[in-house]
Amino acid sequence: MNSTVREHRWTIVDPPDAVVVARLSREINVPEPLARVLVHRGIDDYDKAKAYFRPSLELLHDPFLLGGMEKAVTRIIAGVTAGERFLVFGDYDVDGTNGAAMLYLFLKEIGAVVEFYIPDRIKEGYGISRQGIDKAAADGVKIFLAVDCGITAVDQVEYARGLGLDVIICDHHETGPVLPPGFAVLDPITPGDPYPFKSLCGCGVGFKLIQGLAHRLGRDGDVHKYLDFVTLSSTADIVPLVDENRVMSRIGLELINASPRPGIKALIESAGLKVGAITTGQIIFVLAPRINAVGRLGDAMRAVRLLTSTDPVEAMELAQVLEEENRNRRKIDEDTFAEARRLADEEPDTESDPAIVLHQEHWHPGVVGIVASRMVERYYKPSIMMSTVDGVAKGSARSVSGFDVYKALKRCEDKIIQFGGHKFAAGLTVELSRLDEFREAFKQAVGELMTDELKTPEILVDVEITLADLTPRFIRILREFAPFGPGNTRPTFIARGLDVTGNPRVVGKNHLRFRVRQNGAMFDAIGFGLGHLISRVQGERKNLECVFTVEENDWVPPGGTRPQDPPSQLKIKDLR
Repeated sequence: MNSTVREHRWTIVDPPDAVVVARLSREINVPEPLARVLVHRGIDDYDKAKAYFRPSLELLHDPFLLGGMEKAVTRIIAGVTAGERFLVFGDYDVDGTNGAAMLYLFLKEIGAVVEFYIPDRIKEGYGISRQGIDKAAADGVKIFLAVDCGITAVDQVEYARGLGLDVIICDHHETGPVLPPGFAVLDPITPGDPYPFKSLCGCGVGFKLIQGLAHRLGRDGDVHKYLDFVTLSSTADIVPLVDENRVMSRIGLELINASPRPGIKALIESAGLKVGAITTGQIIFVLAPRINAVGRLGDAMRAVRLLTSTDPVEAMELAQVLEEENRNRRKIDEDTFAEARRLADEEPDTESDPAIVLHQEHWHPGVVGIVASRMVERYYKPSIMMSTVDGVAKGSARSVSGFDVYKALKRCEDKIIQFGGHKFAAGLTVELSRLDEFREAFKQAVGELMTDELKTPEILVDVEITLADLTPRFIRILREFAPFGPGNTRPTFIARGLDVTGNPRVVGKNHLRFRVRQNGAMFDAIGFGLGHLISRVQGERKNLECVFTVEENDWVPPGGTRPQDPPSQLKIKDLR
């Protein structure tokens, strides 16, 4: 199974209006291929380009446009003034732990008596928990502030109210049929909410609350220092890096690189990265998994303690704990993935089935989501991985690009105890006795909804260029497109008629390294995980077509030093 080379669809996006492209190219003095990318992303005049390349806090929306903000701000200020106790309750992932750390620090700064609480993923499950509410009530808490969860916690919020707690919710997930009866509910995607930007992460909604409080308290100048938390959350939660998210992430990334707080600095250094060169890619693939690991395998409060630490020695000790837990998580992850692959490969119908649904009662519930994502990568089918928790099958669904897995689950909801999530990822619980019935129903739903086109992975190409276009100036401007993420991906180019020079080779873990030349312009190229395509760059090696992004090559040989302005290389996505 999966031994053949998977082909991709290359889709070059339709060229935008040539007159608009030419005008923008002149107005902001950028090469036409880059102007074309900008116009395609909705940046079609000088003012929009200025906001894109020079984002500032003035571009953020008024926090009081968010429904519930006025009530939340008034209640919190009254609570601080009266010396009432606060509890900040966050989810156990990067978004929830950063949101909790941020709100905890800000409330302390304005004089609140405040603690934080993160539920145990395995014992308490997702969202506002009874245990968290009971602890708050026992501690004499009056204001219970939930971040990155709570929008569907109708029963829990009712219970908290009965214990005398005022619940304020900062969430960004889809609402249920009714809103929880909280004192104030802040969620930009609540039906009818007037807030103009709908794609904030949970920590981002928490930051809007900080903005509102700071404005009311005359402390507007202080808020930007909390944007490092929003950057980690927005990047890790894969929200679109456009509009407010781009502004906040750009400023927050500068903060992380210029003067990171002790916890974030320790996290960066213990992961073997360098302060000053942190990118969104490094947040997603290196920093976020370490923050997530402590919540996957145990107590996520450790992540908040790290993020809020002011002592560099304590921060480094906590960062080492995250490092160790991430190593443990990776080992469990690898073992589970290997077993899942074996089970899938032993199934006679895996090749023809539209989806994969696997269950083993001993799998660790903290890694099934990661492994489901890896199964999608390997087999390119919507995949569900489940383990047994408290006598039921619990797990995670992940999808292929463009396919709505939530809609497929909705079609078989009569066979599910509960499920929630969005288009590309969901969590679900199924009775063990109904697993086979659910598996068949889910495969049938996917088969009915999946189009032939979606079965082949697509690579979207922004524009065709020549290697001669890739001048040092072109690359410097390209660098200013960062931070990269959904809605603002690293521009993808296609170049045709390339000659391969030197000796192509496979390096590291199946990475293809070679050099290309076109009319005198020459570049190094690397295709991560593309070693199986080496035959395409051997032999005659003329007239190659490559789809690629342009990235700085900051690899330094042992004993070498990193150049001040690292050379660029082509990061190959596909070739033929």
